[in-house]
Amino acid sequence: MAWKSLDDLDLGGKVVLTRVDINVPVENGAVTDATRIERIVPTVKDILAKGGKPVLLAHFDRPKGKVVPGMSLRVALPALEAALGQPVAFAEDCVGPAAAEAIAALPAGGVLLLENTRFHKGEEKNDPEFAAELAALGDVYCNDAFSAAHRAHASTEALARLLPACAGRLMQAELSALEKALTDPARPVVAVVGGAKVSTKLELLGNLIGKVDSIVIGGGMANTFLAAQGIDVGKSLCEHEMADTARAIMTKADGANCTLVLPVDVVVAAEFKAGSPNEIVAASACPPDRMILDAGPASIARIAAVFSAARTLVWNGPLGAFEIPPFNTATDAAARQAASLTRAGRLLSVAGGGDTVAALNASGSAADFSYVSTAGGAFLEWLEGKTLPGVAALDQA
Repeated sequence: MAWKSLDDLDLGGKVVLTRVDINVPVENGAVTDATRIERIVPTVKDILAKGGKPVLLAHFDRPKGKVVPGMSLRVALPALEAALGQPVAFAEDCVGPAAAEAIAALPAGGVLLLENTRFHKGEEKNDPEFAAELAALGDVYCNDAFSAAHRAHASTEALARLLPACAGRLMQAELSALEKALTDPARPVVAVVGGAKVSTKLELLGNLIGKVDSIVIGGGMANTFLAAQGIDVGKSLCEHEMADTARAIMTKADGANCTLVLPVDVVVAAEFKAGSPNEIVAASACPPDRMILDAGPASIARIAAVFSAARTLVWNGPLGAFEIPPFNTATDAAARQAASLTRAGRLLSVAGGGDTVAALNASGSAADFSYVSTAGGAFLEWLEGKTLPGVAALDQA
């Protein structure tokens, strides 16, 4: 990709319309997790350091083109000010006189947050007229919202084509990490693909088979692949109707010299709850009245060996029912192994997806990965080989 960064544009005295993703969780009128807000700080600080005036564009929740007071971005102001260490001005609209007057009043060194872009129908419709209204407010466009880049909305796609455009520091980090992991990776490359259902990861598996050397398949997905080989998986979560598809994936992988790493032993229990009695059995020996909830120690050892031989790791999805101990054992062990190899400089490790981030955080390993993406759908669509509109719009050089 030929996208520009903040280093490629003159920002001195310029109003920089900066698309960020601060669609954060809120309870009782307060932000409960400011991770996404904290991740935009380097971009805002760099714009200020380069003499620019950062004007933040963002969406919040799903007001569907109507003004919904309970979905105002004003709720994010205290957390944003705390993260930046300075006051942040707020405009009651993202276009029109309210936005223009707030920008005109913004002093050098100041930061402005505009109201929810999704209060206007033109945002999600990627309406050219609405995008032109946004563009009229600024001199430069900076997209720092990779997690919203899979949406062709006015503030993520159309606006980028109307002003000199660049990627912010978070977007730059996301794109650089993903390009290193899949576009021109150090080999061997291993992917971890976990989760409940094969049906939700078909495009991902199809794209990865042609790009990686090994795929570790975990979670409920692994049960579907075991069942497709004629193995009884008892009461386990399993898409039996996907057996033909699973077999086709195995055949495709074999033809591409891509090794599918499936569990050789598993942890089974009668029910999915904390403290449920469990035992380790061969993957082919799940009792009819039990369910597979995690990979066993022999499987963990095999995964560790695959990781040790790899130079690049891409991870999306847990290896077991990680939410309830002890069924987090395989995910935690694999995460710690990847973290250790990364710390030693032997592995480039890139991970993303909601459950994945939660699992890596729970294991205490996230901080040691080369890059952990906060993007959900955008991260998955990139791994699936899809073009992200918000990224493609930056590729104008």
